[in-house]
Amino acid sequence: MRSLNLSNFAADFLTTLESKQSRQIWNKIVSLMKDARPNDSIDLDGEFFRTSIGEFRIVYKFDKSILYIVLVGRRNDDEIYKQFKRR
Repeated sequence: MRSLNLSNFAADFLTTLESKQSRQIWNKIVSLMKDARPNDSIDLDGEFFRTSIGEFRIVYKFDKSILYIVLVGRRNDDEIYKQFKRR
């Protein structure tokens, strides 16, 4: 299983959520640590991927030993993609 590297932006966002939503996202992150390319993942630019969990998107990248969670945000909120382009 890969180790986790969570960005400050993603960590801050997760602290604002209700416990049920936070738990759902953490479960998805744990599953990404085991399988970084699930069927619902979409390649954004060859290096970064996104996946959805409920009304949230997770933008991430990975290598053989580390899963990097770059952004977590609301699914219908374009702000997550604006943040992604600013990285």
